[in-house]
Amino acid sequence: MARQHRGKDWPGLRLRPAERGEGEHLAAIAFEAWQRDLRPYLSGPAADSAAERHRLKSIVTTLFERIIVAEAAGVILGFGARSRGRAYIPYLFVAPNAQNRGIGTLLLHRLEALFELEGQDRVELDTLSDNVRAVRFYQHQGYRILALKRSGATENDETSVRLEKQLSPYRGAILDEDGN
Repeated sequence: MARQHRGKDWPGLRLRPAERGEGEHLAAIAFEAWQRDLRPYLSGPAADSAAERHRLKSIVTTLFERIIVAEAAGVILGFGARSRGRAYIPYLFVAPNAQNRGIGTLLLHRLEALFELEGQDRVELDTLSDNVRAVRFYQHQGYRILALKRSGATENDETSVRLEKQLSPYRGAILDEDGN
């Protein structure tokens, strides 16, 4: 059973694993957030809406088992995903009409807690350097800038920021309800 959380303006908000059949809806939320929050900073092939819509559908399918969803009253408000094999958060999307209400923070904290349970002592993520709002959000959550990365060789290519946060990994045994 998913625990309920209280985000600003979202009583009954709960975080839970993604369910089969939600892929299209999750990709639509990601695309809507990408259109509003990331596309304005992109140019060339990186700004191609059709290609991005297809890429996001593929990503949701590929990372399905590693996606955490935020929902309230049966409405999906956002989701975050964990990479396989490393402590990295490749995607955190909140529907534009639900942003600035604590949902991204709750999703981020849940993803970090899962990494801590896996024994990870740090987590990394990337965002566009021009997306100052996102960079500030992550810094406010305790992330620090590690590096700037260019996506190509020309000055018109996008630059991303690699951020990192120290975690407090869980070092004990994880027991089931029976104590095993």
